[in-house]
Amino acid sequence: MPFATAITELLQRPEPVLALAPMQDVTDLPFWELMSRYGGPDIYYTEYFRVHATSNLEKPILKSITANPTGRPAFAQMIGNDIPSLVRTAKELQQYPIAAVDLNLGCPAPVVYRKCAGGGLLRQPQLVDSILGALRDAISIGFTVKTRLGFDSPKVFDELLPIFARHSLDLLTVHGRTVHEMYRSEVHYDYIAQAVAAVPCPVLANGNVYSAGKAFDVLKATGARGLMIGRGAIRNPWLFHQIRQMHRSLPLFMPRGCDLLNYVRELYLAVQPPQVREEAQVQKMKKYLNFIGLGVEPTGQFLHQIRRATTEAEFFSICEKFLNHDEPMALEPLPIAFKDADILAGQHL
Repeated sequence: MPFATAITELLQRPEPVLALAPMQDVTDLPFWELMSRYGGPDIYYTEYFRVHATSNLEKPILKSITANPTGRPAFAQMIGNDIPSLVRTAKELQQYPIAAVDLNLGCPAPVVYRKCAGGGLLRQPQLVDSILGALRDAISIGFTVKTRLGFDSPKVFDELLPIFARHSLDLLTVHGRTVHEMYRSEVHYDYIAQAVAAVPCPVLANGNVYSAGKAFDVLKATGARGLMIGRGAIRNPWLFHQIRQMHRSLPLFMPRGCDLLNYVRELYLAVQPPQVREEAQVQKMKKYLNFIGLGVEPTGQFLHQIRRATTEAEFFSICEKFLNHDEPMALEPLPIAFKDADILAGQHL
């Protein structure tokens, strides 16, 4: 769907615009398809295409675009710092059925920011300015940016906002933390509100939206036109549906333990590659369960046991022990008493 049509239709609706955050090695084609079964967002962002002098469009990520099963607009995200390469890649991406090209200015992974890409670019506002100018000239469809507040301090945000405003962005997503803060600190929603007031394009608020109630608190606090949700949607695939229900003053669907168990089963099958070894698939599922488990129970025992599962039978035996019940589950993050430091491994997407 062309960006003009897609975004115009979304903005004409009274509901907040909802987007699934791009999460590397998570928001792939199978995950998109699974999210769409649960109501899903209005916009799907791809994992980022790595862009450099000799880069090509990664085929697995490209397949999310060419085989998009959701019926909703796809935004293709790029990460990199070389202007000619970014321009070349943006032009290539526009040959595919996407509604917009997005530039990643927020990835906090050290392997990324040490190469002055993602959140690392926020240390060089002048380079950001040059990149945005070149990309705006090269992109004839929607051009969007996902950013954090700065690298190690939000003070640079005052310098970044006029840059974002100057380049006619079609949409700006602001994660309300610095790169240095990763996912540990409270989200600074006041800075997102500052962006809403400063830029002429719609703004999506991003960061720690874990329930429909929290979603509307964030919208009220920021004035944002919508929300981008990542980890909360992994834990609670009904979250986008619940936000829409709350907006329409409808009773919220409350999943039970057995509903979450069915979701885990569907997730296991959806993200299972052909001919994958059983142990490898169980290990892969632990990446998702690191997030899901935070909403299961407060002792940490669920995650403690899941982290030690090695077979499919063992994995689902643990899931059934904790989830095979009809009790409602809010699926909000609980203050879990972790017994093992490694349970926290893999938390930062």
